[in-house]
Amino acid sequence: MTDASTQLAQDYDIATTGEAQFGDYIALLKPRVMRLVVFTALAAMAAAPAGEHPVVALAALICIAVGAGASGALNMWWDADIDAEMSRTAGRPIPSGRVGPEEALGLGIGLSILSVGTLAVVANPLSAALLAFTIFFYAVIYSIWLKRATPQNIVIGGAAGAFPPVIGWAAMTGEVTLAPVLMFLVIFLWTPPHFWALALFRNDDYTRVGVPMMPVVAGEPATRRLIWLYSLVLAPLPVLLALTEAGGPLTLAAALLGNLVFLLRARVVAQRSAEAAAADRYAAEKRLFGVSIAYLFAIFAAVLADAALAALLPGLDWPAWI
Repeated sequence: MTDASTQLAQDYDIATTGEAQFGDYIALLKPRVMRLVVFTALAAMAAAPAGEHPVVALAALICIAVGAGASGALNMWWDADIDAEMSRTAGRPIPSGRVGPEEALGLGIGLSILSVGTLAVVANPLSAALLAFTIFFYAVIYSIWLKRATPQNIVIGGAAGAFPPVIGWAAMTGEVTLAPVLMFLVIFLWTPPHFWALALFRNDDYTRVGVPMMPVVAGEPATRRLIWLYSLVLAPLPVLLALTEAGGPLTLAAALLGNLVFLLRARVVAQRSAEAAAADRYAAEKRLFGVSIAYLFAIFAAVLADAALAALLPGLDWPAWI
């Protein structure tokens, strides 16, 4: 057992509820991830053609956020052993000993039941079922199974992060149509190049704990080629989204400009050697990681803006007037 693992075991023994602060429980919910979940779900809800009452919509959005937090707590509970040995995650509440693993597990299960049950009541059974499946997919399919079993962990596991706009759309309309499916695909295909860029400059961490991220298993050159390939496949999807009932001129502009910037950055990363990347401490990879976050935000911010534009100018018939 490594020193870090020994320390983790000791921390498990001393961690008590009394030692944890409120912020530690918030940290268990992965608030950064939750913000992305809430934002993409909100954009889908705003773009949906059949709107619920604002109070119902707010309650549904809160349920989606709580469900995302539940997934985060369950993920941290399961990953506490490897989190303790990775520099990026060693300070999380469980490996640092501020929260016990049983508390995280209980919190995750409790919030899962609460969020799914409440969404079924305030919205509809379809959205609640989708939320339940998303929590299960992230906590069990991705965290417990895929993450440590295959380099395709991010490719398949990315579905969990892609479901929130589908859930939001279903909460507002009671159905799933082409527009939310395209939103799902945008996030699903965005996830691999986004996380592989991170994995390139965090490769030592993943190698140390034995998580088979693509750079660990396939090597850097193959990972760089895959980043470029997935970026190319991703590019048409936000354009197609812009041409649906959820899109508009702002979404189209964001898709075209975003694709240009994203593809340029991805191409730079794809063409670099490991030696060049190491020499500048993976600066281009870090830039791609940052650009990818801005890219996804811009697409869904444009969807939200187009929904506001459609409300202000209901006479616009998009995309028929293109």
